[in-house]
Amino acid sequence: MSLEIKPIGVIRTPFKSEDKIPIQSSKSEAIAEVEVFSEYSAGLESLNGFSHIILLYWFHKAQPLRLRVTPFLDTRERGLFSTRAPSRPNPIGLSIVRIMTIEGNIVRCLGADMLNDTPLIDIKPFVPEFDNRLDATSGWLTESLCAERHDYLGDDRFLD
Repeated sequence: MSLEIKPIGVIRTPFKSEDKIPIQSSKSEAIAEVEVFSEYSAGLESLNGFSHIILLYWFHKAQPLRLRVTPFLDTRERGLFSTRAPSRPNPIGLSIVRIMTIEGNIVRCLGADMLNDTPLIDIKPFVPEFDNRLDATSGWLTESLCAERHDYLGDDRFLD
């Protein structure tokens, strides 16, 4: 089987290097400009009624695959699939961001947590009735999330 993923745009952020990038979009106050390439810009029609979108993108600076990683907010090595580390078989990232404005083929949003010039793979509307899971649990991360101090900023452990 052959599979091809083609960028539909690029995400521009204030983060030029891996140092001090927020580790999750919900912990970020940074603004991103999502440029959708002109051949896909008609797909933005009707998106302005949504408050949030899901951005799918390619971790273009991630280190090669590692099946065991020490994730942010932890000091213990974990299995890759129990983390959101970018060093994956298919280095696809996901962020839920708040739409600020849509002008032409540019979507400005709040909650950037990716490097500048990140290739955009897809945009999906966030729908609370479909996407929220009130009974969800956080596995090994629960203890860390309950800890007193977090700056929620990353370091260079997963980037080339």
